[in-house]
Amino acid sequence: MGKATGIIEVYGLTAAFVALDAGCKAADVTVETLDKNKPANADALPVPLIMAIKFRGSVEDVKAAVDAAAVAAEGVSGVITKHIIANTEESTDKMLKLNAFDKS
Repeated sequence: MGKATGIIEVYGLTAAFVALDAGCKAADVTVETLDKNKPANADALPVPLIMAIKFRGSVEDVKAAVDAAAVAAEGVSGVITKHIIANTEESTDKMLKLNAFDKS
C-alpha cells in the first residue's frame, strides 16, 4: 500500500495553479502530476479545459491540501470533483503518474 492520494478536478489551468499552490502551502504534500482533459462538450463548460491535480502524502495532509485547493479553485472558476484514496494500491500508483500533457 502506498501513500494517500487526493485528486481534485477544476476548470482551467489558472484555477489548477491557484489550487495547487494553496494545497501545497496548506499541508506537507507532494504533487504527483497535473493532468488535462478537454471533454467533447467543452464549449458548454465555464472553462473549456478540465485540470486534475494529484496530491500525495499522509491522509491528514492530503485532506488538508484538497480542502485548501478546493476553496482556492472556487474563487477562480470552480471545482468539478474531489476524492481522497487513503492507501493507494501499487497498481493505482502507476496509473497516477500518467498524464495527457505529452499528447495533443
